[in-house]
Amino acid sequence: MVVHEQEPYNAEPTRSALAENVVTPVGVFYGRNHGTMPDMDPDRWRLQVDGMVDRPMELSLADLKDRFPHREVVATLQCAGNRRAGLMAVRDIPHQHPWGPGATSTARWGGVSLADVLAHCGLSPDATDIEFAAPDVAAEAVPPQPYGGSISAAKATAAETMLVWEMNGEPLTQAHGGPVRVVVPGHIGARSVKWLQRITAQNRPSDNFFQATAYRLLPADTDLDRAQVGDGFPLTSVALNSAILRPDDHAVVPGGPTTVTGYAFAGDDRGIARVDVSVDGGRSWTQAELGEDLGPWAWRFWNATVDLPPGEVTITARAWDTTAALQPEHAESVWNPKGYINNAWPSVTVTARDAVRAPLQEPVATSGGRHR
Repeated sequence: MVVHEQEPYNAEPTRSALAENVVTPVGVFYGRNHGTMPDMDPDRWRLQVDGMVDRPMELSLADLKDRFPHREVVATLQCAGNRRAGLMAVRDIPHQHPWGPGATSTARWGGVSLADVLAHCGLSPDATDIEFAAPDVAAEAVPPQPYGGSISAAKATAAETMLVWEMNGEPLTQAHGGPVRVVVPGHIGARSVKWLQRITAQNRPSDNFFQATAYRLLPADTDLDRAQVGDGFPLTSVALNSAILRPDDHAVVPGGPTTVTGYAFAGDDRGIARVDVSVDGGRSWTQAELGEDLGPWAWRFWNATVDLPPGEVTITARAWDTTAALQPEHAESVWNPKGYINNAWPSVTVTARDAVRAPLQEPVATSGGRHR
C-alpha cells in the first residue's frame, strides 16, 4: 500500500497490486478516512431510521439479517480524488492527498437493499433526499463534526443501493466500515458512508460539511479563501475514467511487443464500450481487449499488446462508455482547486531497452584435451 496519511488512515494499493485481481482483496482495497476509525461492537450496534417515514425504527444487525432478503452486488468504489496527482502536476493543490490511480477498488458486497429497509419504515413519497450519519469526527470539517452526507431518494430506493455487512464473503472489517456501511454503486466513494448509525429521510440534501462544502466541484478560478457553503455542485455519479496499471510509471521494460493492462470504469449503470492504447502520442491507437464483465456497477479490466520502440516511451490510454462518451484528453482541462475527478487520458512513461542477446559460451578444455 502507498500510505498518504497514518491518522486518519489514507492509503491506496500500488498499480501492480491492484492489477492482480479483478475483485480486489480486502487487504488491498483502498482506504479513505476523514477521522479516526471507530471500533464498534456488532452485537451492540444499532441503526436509527427516522425523518420522513411513517414508522421510525431502531434496527440491530440481527434485525437486518432476519427481516430482509439477503442481496449481493459487485460494485466498484472510486474516491473523488482518484488520480489527483495528475492534476497536481498541472498546478499545485495544497492540503490534499496526491492520490494515484489506486483510490479505486472493487468488491462483492453482501447485505440488504436500502429500499427494502426504507419501505419497511414507510418512506414518505415527499422525501427527496436520504441522509446518512456516522460517528467518525473529522477535524478538517468547519466546525469539526461527524462524517455524513446524502443521496437522492431515487438513488436510495434503486435496487443496487445497499446496507452491507459482508465484503468478498467475509464480515465487513472495521477498516472498511464494519459492522455496517452504505454502498452506493455508481456514485463517488464519499457517498458510501462507513460505520453507519443513522438514516434520515428528508426534503433537502444533507447540510453536513461533506455534502454542503466538501466534495463539490468548483470552477478552476475559485478563490478557496472566499468560497461559500454551497458553492459549486455536489459530486454524485462517477465520471468515465481509466488507468494504466502495468507497466508501472518509470519502469524499465524490454522493447518490442509489450502487454499493457489497466481498468476502465463509468458511473451510474454506464458500461465500458472500448479502450484504446497509444505509444506515439495519439497518432495511432491499438484497441484493447476488454476483460470479464462483472455487471453494470463494476469496472472492466483491459489489456492490449503494443510494440515499444527502444528508449523513453509514453503509453497513453483512453476509454469510451456505452453512451459514446470519451475521456477528456488533457488534465489541464479538468483541473480544479480541490483536485476532484481527474478523468483525463491516463499515461505512464517507461524506458524500453533493446533485448540483449546472451554471448555464446566458449568451449572449456578438459585435461584430456577434449572440449565440453
